[in-house]
Amino acid sequence: MLKKHIPNAITSGNLLCGCIAVVKISNGELLHASLLVLLAAFLDFFDGMSARLLKVGSPLGAQLDSLADMVSFGFVPSYIAFSLLQDAEIHPILKYIPFLIAIFSAIRLAKFNIDDRQTTSFIGLPTPANALLWISLPLITWQNNLGYGFIETDFMLDFFYSQWVIIGLSVLMSYLLVAELPLLALKFKSLNFQSNKTRWILIAISITLLFFLFFAAIPIILILYLVLSVIENKTNKQDEI
Repeated sequence: MLKKHIPNAITSGNLLCGCIAVVKISNGELLHASLLVLLAAFLDFFDGMSARLLKVGSPLGAQLDSLADMVSFGFVPSYIAFSLLQDAEIHPILKYIPFLIAIFSAIRLAKFNIDDRQTTSFIGLPTPANALLWISLPLITWQNNLGYGFIETDFMLDFFYSQWVIIGLSVLMSYLLVAELPLLALKFKSLNFQSNKTRWILIAISITLLFFLFFAAIPIILILYLVLSVIENKTNKQDEI
């Protein structure tokens, strides 16, 4: 049946975006690479959805999805971070620290494939969420150059483009990828507000931030996601006592 190949074709599109993004980074076109990762994230969302809607999910599809994610959301963000350090006046070895992101993304994806706890929530930061942080930097630069946004965000670039912040974030995000930290998954069993309160709050605040800050909202949304996930986890534990 043709329909059984549709999800894998979408996943292959994700992988293609990642491959082209690598070429763009090599050419110094970080903005184009970031836009391609955004497209990859869009395709990554719809390959799983299409598999569920068409009822054609398969072990092959799951493995292909992880392999595509490793390129688009593992290697590409680490390469972007590496590229941002090339003009830094630091020891050459330190410039390779961002590739920890690729290594820990691989570990994260391998763990996900064999971890049956991650059906309604995540354990550790999902690789697309980590990738969004890194691609937001070229996107915020583009946004500022065009003058978009209701709030001045140059201070964010001054912070995130610091060589020590890039190195520190590379280590921190690598840890979060494999940390035993329960995090929210935007999977709704129903549209009931009370049972999905934290998810609805995250979505509402995220939309508001995106409206005012555009791409500059991404790092803030990621922090909000982590904080709300911790609160949700603690609340659930208290309810179980």
